[in-house]
Amino acid sequence: MAHETVFFLAPDDAAAAATRLRGPGEAFDSVACRFVEPDSAIAEWDMYFEEPSAEPPPLEQLLAWAWPEWVTAPLNDGVEVFALPKRLTRALANASSAQLGELAGRWTRRLRSDDGDDMTDDDLLAVLQGVARLAASTVNTGGGLYSWSF
Repeated sequence: MAHETVFFLAPDDAAAAATRLRGPGEAFDSVACRFVEPDSAIAEWDMYFEEPSAEPPPLEQLLAWAWPEWVTAPLNDGVEVFALPKRLTRALANASSAQLGELAGRWTRRLRSDDGDDMTDDDLLAVLQGVARLAASTVNTGGGLYSWSF
């Protein structure tokens, strides 16, 4: 499980890749959370907007979904940088408060069933709202939405 995850805006993949060793820091607009696996979160969010449902997907369905692509090749240090799919970025940018609330509830239920007491103590609705704000910004100004985790 990733200890630190930061969703952030960057002008392009090269700028996002440059964050690999030090993280995005204050140079990029970002939203941070703890103990969240960004790749499964991104896949689950994408699945929600493509196939809306208040219920968490079965694990087999989630694992079969298209997962985000690495911006840099993974190494043995545990650091990962992913690009969020453009369609997910657009969906998050256009999401209503009700959609974000439903998705946060679904995401929370899945994490609670997977992680139990080790689940993040972050407010997942606030995380989603922050990422949606970032998505709206990138849709309006260009660039991309990424995640960095360690």
